[in-house]
Amino acid sequence: MKASNITKVITKLIDQKLPAFVWGAPGIGKSSIVKQIASEKGLEFLDLRLSLLDPTDMKGIPFFNAQTNEGVWAKPSFLPSDPNSKGILFLDEINTAPPAVQASAYQLILDRKVGEYELPEGWSIVAAGNRENDRGVVYKMPPPLANRFVHFEMEVDFADWKSWAFKAGIESSIIAYLAYDKAMLFTFDASSNEKSFATPRSWEYVDSIIKSGIDNDLILDSISGAVGRDAAVGYISFKKVMKELPDLNSILDGTFATLEEDDSKVMMALAIGLVNALLENSSEEAVENVLNFSLQLPGEFAIMLVKDMQQNNIDVEGSGAWSEWVRKFAYLLS
Repeated sequence: MKASNITKVITKLIDQKLPAFVWGAPGIGKSSIVKQIASEKGLEFLDLRLSLLDPTDMKGIPFFNAQTNEGVWAKPSFLPSDPNSKGILFLDEINTAPPAVQASAYQLILDRKVGEYELPEGWSIVAAGNRENDRGVVYKMPPPLANRFVHFEMEVDFADWKSWAFKAGIESSIIAYLAYDKAMLFTFDASSNEKSFATPRSWEYVDSIIKSGIDNDLILDSISGAVGRDAAVGYISFKKVMKELPDLNSILDGTFATLEEDDSKVMMALAIGLVNALLENSSEEAVENVLNFSLQLPGEFAIMLVKDMQQNNIDVEGSGAWSEWVRKFAYLLS
């Protein structure tokens, strides 16, 4: 299931207090989407790693209450205690915890309490973990624990990632390269011994590497350390193509009108670059100039450009050039 669909479903399950489990390969953003849901709903977010706990940590430490002559359990301080609080308890990498620790979570997940502790009414439980065939350090989840969740398997989807990347301000050359070669967004191979491989998370690292100011003679090795050599070489080669792009601001202000380039890499980079430029300046004049400019682009790139503009809430339909654009590319829209 795509991340965008998982977000929609889990948002509803949180409202119903149904525990959900998100499965997926490493680095694809499982924890990020749960954290995003919490932020959008104004909820607290508590990331709890069961692999770092002992079985007694969940239930609490037993001690003797001299006043009642009873043995009681000290409630764990790391769990939410305010009865009026609202949030998401996120059990990340739950299947990396030893079976004894997983067993200690049974009651908390199903009954929302363990020992003397009870999860406040306003809290929901969401868990995530890598699949057993991803060669991570995981333990097979016992059926009684698995049966306490609604399960979803998250897949990598470029359209979802691109939409997020625009909003997150990811370097336009990265978005353009991955739009050109979508297979490079995720290159994880469980049978490979390579330490570095491309994932949505590691491309976010590349964005930080580029913006860090690392010397040019070190940039290839630095990017290779994040996404692997093949992806790094492909990206660096693609980025060189972007030097052939016209000044994007000259397109936005209407002073650059004719494009003589027909290289598909240049076209891809140009379309992505224009959307990023419009996110900084989406005036009516700029939008109209971009639409007029796109009339000379091959249909596939003009369509991609406009769709990306729409997905980023840039008002194309209100532009004076919209009707002409529709007339020219209507046959591709049908």
